[in-house]
Amino acid sequence: MEQLPIQIVPMTADHLDQVADLERVCFSAPWSRNMLAEELDNACAAFLVALDGEGAVVGYAGLQVILDEGYITNVAVRPECRKRGVASRLLQVFVDFALGNSLAFLTLEVRPSNTAAIVLYGRHGFRTMGRRKNYYEHPREDALIMTREFTNGTERTDAEPAAEGLRS
Repeated sequence: MEQLPIQIVPMTADHLDQVADLERVCFSAPWSRNMLAEELDNACAAFLVALDGEGAVVGYAGLQVILDEGYITNVAVRPECRKRGVASRLLQVFVDFALGNSLAFLTLEVRPSNTAAIVLYGRHGFRTMGRRKNYYEHPREDALIMTREFTNGTERTDAEPAAEGLRS
C-alpha cells in the first residue's frame, strides 16, 4: 500500500475531540477527552497528530520526557489508514527528538498479541526488554516492554555497557 500523505503537527485543543474518538476506536480502555486535555498542559509531555489532506486526525502519538528518559504513552492510527506509514512517521519524530536531545532511551508497552505494532517498533530499533504481568485489561494481557537505547545522541551499540556505572 502506498504511504498516506500526512502532515505531523503538535496536538492542540482543537484536535481533542478527534483524538478522543480515535482512542475509542483503537483501545479497549481509551483515554478520555479530559485525560488528553490534561496532557496538553503537562510540561513533560508532547503529543503529535497526523493530519490528512482535509485536516482530519488519522493518527496520534504521545511522549513523556523525564530527565533523559522518553516514555511513549500512546500510538494510534485509524484502522482504515494503517499500514500506510502514519505510525512509522510519528515514531520517527520521537526517535529524532531523542537523538537530538540526548535521551538515554525511548520505551513503551505493547500487548504481545499486537504483532503489527511489535514489528513496527522493531523496525524502529526497539527491542523487548521485559514483561509486565497482567498490565492490560479488557482483555487481560501482559505487556511487553520495548526499548530503544541511545548514548550521547547516538544509537547504543551492543558492545557498550547498559549503564554508565558498569564501566571500569
